[in-house]
Amino acid sequence: MHVTAHLRGPLFMSLAMAGFVINDTMVKTLSENLAMGQIIILRGLVASLFIITLAWSRNALAPLSTLANPLVLVRTLSEVLATLSFLTALANIPLANATAILQALPLATTMGAALFLGEPVGWRRWSAIMAGFIGVLIIIRPGLEGFTVYSLSALATVFFAAMRDIATRRIGTRVPSLFLTAITAPAVTLSGIFMIGPFGGWQPVNVTQGATILAAALFLLVGYQGIIMAMRAGDVATTAPFRYSGLVFAMFLGYAVFGDVPDPLMIIGSLIIVGSGLYAFHREQARRRRQEAQRLSQPRIR
Repeated sequence: MHVTAHLRGPLFMSLAMAGFVINDTMVKTLSENLAMGQIIILRGLVASLFIITLAWSRNALAPLSTLANPLVLVRTLSEVLATLSFLTALANIPLANATAILQALPLATTMGAALFLGEPVGWRRWSAIMAGFIGVLIIIRPGLEGFTVYSLSALATVFFAAMRDIATRRIGTRVPSLFLTAITAPAVTLSGIFMIGPFGGWQPVNVTQGATILAAALFLLVGYQGIIMAMRAGDVATTAPFRYSGLVFAMFLGYAVFGDVPDPLMIIGSLIIVGSGLYAFHREQARRRRQEAQRLSQPRIR
């Protein structure tokens, strides 16, 4: 029973990453015949319905006045921009490359928290952050053969998603995370309207494409729900590293579905990003343990 409880968090995190990557795979497949704006709208309508229903069933819907909170607005806008930039990249570069670049997000969030929230970051974690972004540059390979501007779109996703996560920290736990997801999903859906004209217009949707859109929305929900369950079920130190399982899923599906074979630079860059992220996370956990030990060692005033 103890082993089962210990494994629950990592299993849910791996399930969440699988859900997100399968959703990305389906969206990339759809983008071969449908405009990205159309995909965003159709997938978003289904996903929004599921997520809002889930939030309502969990009693996680906050008053609409919460939308007036500037931090909620910043978080929502950042999520919209992150989604648009990532899906633009996803349609034009290999699945594994886009996913690998996105793995730099925890490092970018740590950097942003240090710069804008004043959170303490020692030289070891700063070194890990710099190493992680060197890994990103190796994957993007600016100035070299194989470089594409769409890789920069994936890098922009890291920036926007870090803004989202920093804003979320400032909002705090008083606003349910599921409510934030419930208001973000319709906002992302509406943003697809502005991509219809510039990116191919509206195309007829056949039964297979419709089923794929429905399945993509369901797997997106699996990802969101899996993250929530992972954070509730397992110890953070054990669970969080399994977010990198998404890269393994992306490499497998990229090869199985699209025939993409990661080249040496992509593999080297990915290993640097993942290694840097794991080391930065280890240092953060060590810092928190020291703080907790210092707190417990303080004499109590009676």
